[in-house]
Amino acid sequence: MRSFLRGARESLRQLATFAETNGWTITRTSGGHIKFSKFGHASIFASCTSSDHRADRNALASLRRANRTSSSDSKEAI
Repeated sequence: MRSFLRGARESLRQLATFAETNGWTITRTSGGHIKFSKFGHASIFASCTSSDHRADRNALASLRRANRTSSSDSKEAI
């Protein structure tokens, strides 16, 4: 796991693990947010210190939607 996730909430570490297993690159912005990026997709941002209890779930849903969109696009290309 990346050093910038040390001390992060368990839900954020699980989100990062999910993203890495699905091919996303994880970086930390200068503003303290986590940036998920993958070639051919728009970047997805999550806060390290979110006050909303649903923030991690919303980021996970965005990652899942992006993965679903890319898999349906590749099926249409065949």
